[in-house]
Amino acid sequence: MIKKRIKKLTKNHKLKEFIYKYKIPHEYLSVNRTMVTKSFLIGLFIALIPMPMQMLFVVVMMKFFKFNLPLAVALCWITNPFTMPFIYYIEYITGSFILNTDTLVVEMTADWFSNNFSNIFTPLYVGAFFYATIISTVVYFLINYLWIYFVNKNKKLHYKERP
Repeated sequence: MIKKRIKKLTKNHKLKEFIYKYKIPHEYLSVNRTMVTKSFLIGLFIALIPMPMQMLFVVVMMKFFKFNLPLAVALCWITNPFTMPFIYYIEYITGSFILNTDTLVVEMTADWFSNNFSNIFTPLYVGAFFYATIISTVVYFLINYLWIYFVNKNKKLHYKERP
C-alpha cells in the first residue's frame, strides 16, 4: 500500500523535473526492501547521535552507501527540538551508567551547558552510540523481516485467489 502511494507520487511531473535538474540518481529514490532497510539503519543511527546538521551528514553518507535518501533524511527528524532533550538526557544517563561515572544534575540553561559540556561529553556520546547502534540495528532487522513476511503473505493470498 505504501509502495503504491510512493509510486504514484514519483509520477508527479514537478518531481521528475527536480530529479532531472539536479541529476539525482534514481537508485536513491527507489523503494525496495534493501533501500528502505538501509535508510532506516542510517537515518536512525544519525538521528540518535547529538550533532548539528544531521540531514547534511545523511547526504554525505549517500556517497558511501546506496539507500532511499528522502526516507533517511525524514528519519533524522526523530530528534527534533521537542524530543531532543529527553533523548539526549536518557543517552547521558545510560552513558554515565556504562562508564560507571556520577551523573550531574542537568539544568536546561545555555550557561550550565557551556560550563559543564566537557563533563557530560563522554557519557553523552557513549550512551548515544549505544542507543544508536542497538535501535538502528534492531529496526533494520525488524523492517527486513516484516517486509519479507508481508510480501510472502501477499503472494500466498494472490496465489489462493487464482483459479
